[in-house]
Amino acid sequence: MLPALILAVMVACSTKKSSTETVTANNKAAGATTDNIKLITLDPGHFHAALLQKTMYAQVDPVVHVYAPGGDDVQEHLKKIEAYNTRPEDPTKWKEEIYTDPDYFKKMLAEKPGNVVVLAGNNQKKTEYIKASVDAGLNVLADKPMAINIQSFDLLKKAFASAEKNNVLLYDIMTERYEITTMLQREFSMLPEVFGTLQKGTPADPAITKESVHHFFKYVSGTPLKRPSWFFDVTQEGEGIVDVTTHLVDLVQWECFPEQAIDYQKDIKLTNARHWKTNLTPAQFRQVTQAKSYPEFLKKDVGKDSLLGVYSNGEINYQIKGVNAKVSVIWNYQAPEGAGDTHYSMMKGTQANLIIRQGKDQNYKPQLFIEPAKGTDTETFETNLKAGLAKVQSKYPGVEVQKSGNAWIVTVPEKYHNGHEAHFGQVTEKYLQYLAQGKMPAWEVPNMIAKYYTTTKALEIAQQGK
Repeated sequence: MLPALILAVMVACSTKKSSTETVTANNKAAGATTDNIKLITLDPGHFHAALLQKTMYAQVDPVVHVYAPGGDDVQEHLKKIEAYNTRPEDPTKWKEEIYTDPDYFKKMLAEKPGNVVVLAGNNQKKTEYIKASVDAGLNVLADKPMAINIQSFDLLKKAFASAEKNNVLLYDIMTERYEITTMLQREFSMLPEVFGTLQKGTPADPAITKESVHHFFKYVSGTPLKRPSWFFDVTQEGEGIVDVTTHLVDLVQWECFPEQAIDYQKDIKLTNARHWKTNLTPAQFRQVTQAKSYPEFLKKDVGKDSLLGVYSNGEINYQIKGVNAKVSVIWNYQAPEGAGDTHYSMMKGTQANLIIRQGKDQNYKPQLFIEPAKGTDTETFETNLKAGLAKVQSKYPGVEVQKSGNAWIVTVPEKYHNGHEAHFGQVTEKYLQYLAQGKMPAWEVPNMIAKYYTTTKALEIAQQGK
């Protein structure tokens, strides 16, 4: 039985519902226009599903239909929605209609009470959910990763083909495109007078490096995050090399080859990949999951001293359009005091390097550094930088640069630092624009396919130990 808090947000439970949408291939994006978006949340097991509803959207119906198996996952999801609905400042007004019978997926496909399926949960099932949803003429907004191995990558390619055939939009949630220092790194890289051109690099000294550090125990919307036990099973969540690295691979494509289509069969060449474990103690596992002990499906990963080994770390070395890149992800249990998830990024140009640092020296806040290449004339570079800055300021008023030794620090007004959680709303707004237009930019789909090829092929290489 669902607790009282969950019952409070339920408008209907396990009741017969009929679809109000007629979806045809002739409709713009399956009937989705600027004022009739109706969400279906399918099997929400990750807190990202709730973050999409941290704000309201003018063109989205406040009634959201949730189809999920009964249990902790859906209950935790509904608690977060209720917290947004009851917060003192700017509360949301979502109404969740819940269906939790075992045939939830079949029921959703039969009823189709909305036109956009939101997916953020157990990744073992996600690609199948995606394929069946687009086959049924439904748009899909999915959390990463949309594929966690080569087999699901092959299914994902079929899903994109089906989405095109059925005139629906399949899109993944790339929040890191909306982090301001990343956006500015991209902007400065498109100024040849400042950056020059992107170097080619070598496998040992890549032109592009992106590193991400994450933490199992963290706070979301001000409260400790409770993770489901399956999150620590790589057969259900996916290894780190196919999970968080999705963001990093996406940023390599988005920043270094803006609005260019990537053909994974021609433009991507993997040179090496490796993975390794993070070990959790039983006490740490209990703290983050609130589970009394390891479930049966995790016992295969429990080693000596009862430590749970999770393949959450990974590194990929590859070439994209002839440019050498390296992406890596590390998972620790908990961040140091005052810190959170961190990001490091370097792009090497012929005139300057663009580097994002987020360490202790930056008070764990991301900062963008512009470092002139060796041999660059200082005065000429400063003149070019100030000219380029004016172009950046036309898009981002208030951004400045400050000399620091031989480098320049990009200073950013606080209004641009809106936080990771706000980026989910920004992604949703972008997706809603695409739905209104009935199409996405031509480069988005091939680049999503290239991205998931890169991560899943890297996993295959890492598992083989090559």
